[in-house]
Amino acid sequence: MEDTQPYRKMSSDMDGTMLLGVEGIKKTILYGGTAEMPRFITGTKVTFHFRTQLCDDDRTVIDDSKVTGVPMEVVIGNMFKLEIWETLLTSMRIGEVAEFWCDVTHTGLYPLVAKSLRRIAEGKDPVDWHIHSCGMANMFAYHTLGYDDLDQLQKEPQPLYFVLELVKVQQPSEYDRESWALNDEERLKAVPLLHGQGNKLYKLGRYQDATNKYKEAIVCIKNIQHKEKAWEAPWLKLEKMGNMLTLNYCQCLLRMEEYYEVIEHTSDIINQHPGEMKAFYVRGKAHIEVWNEAEARADFERVLDLDPGMKKAVKKDLGVLNMRMEEKNEEDKVKYKGMF
Repeated sequence: MEDTQPYRKMSSDMDGTMLLGVEGIKKTILYGGTAEMPRFITGTKVTFHFRTQLCDDDRTVIDDSKVTGVPMEVVIGNMFKLEIWETLLTSMRIGEVAEFWCDVTHTGLYPLVAKSLRRIAEGKDPVDWHIHSCGMANMFAYHTLGYDDLDQLQKEPQPLYFVLELVKVQQPSEYDRESWALNDEERLKAVPLLHGQGNKLYKLGRYQDATNKYKEAIVCIKNIQHKEKAWEAPWLKLEKMGNMLTLNYCQCLLRMEEYYEVIEHTSDIINQHPGEMKAFYVRGKAHIEVWNEAEARADFERVLDLDPGMKKAVKKDLGVLNMRMEEKNEEDKVKYKGMF
């Protein structure tokens, strides 16, 4: 895939639409691959480029990994959100480029996947840790994905074309497995190790490195949690673990002066769990730093309602708030002095 222009179909002896034996999929080879069919087993890592297009007259391109220059990777058997891509990729040879038409039964989760991929390309966190979606039915429960075209596709699911180029196939022994490539049992074992590593890095003042460890642990938890039934015991246990890690992550962000991101993450926790005292406390500290006086006072008041034992800590933070507001008022007086 050298550019974003449509591929030419192969010569007539290879041209044609092939069914994969799965209802709702049609495959057309655009460029033949090399050698024999690769061996695909659980744990096989597949590297590929993709282009997603609408089924309109213009074949409107929604996403194209060639534009970002970064190929996609999935591990076979690891419950990738858009499972149909495993089916498509395992029908291909290395170097092959193929166009797949997939009906709406296979494309409903694409907006969620595309959102994560776009956020990665933009250098943002791909994971919405506190949006709880369990399967297709709940996918539409929240209001926006942050991209107008994906919001439209989420509201009105439709068939899509996927143009895939299979770049590389690696067997489990041929690459180092990162946490995203682990199975659920391995992920669960990795969480306390990553948590501990994050805590050590935090104590050393290496906040950015600590956030990476906490984030990796959270992703492990969320990858397991979405398979559980919401609000039942196993799900709630994972939710508690995830919230604790997210609050540790937010403590690092406070040190890194990323106050608005702290407010966003803690608010997500509070919206789902209004009795989570530590979330109110951490959010209150972030509000102090951005001069949200009323919001900070409200959060600290809620902290004391939930845990009167926090009185000493809250008193200290309210002192910091008063000092911050005095400083801001003095700055404002100087700033506006010459305007009137």
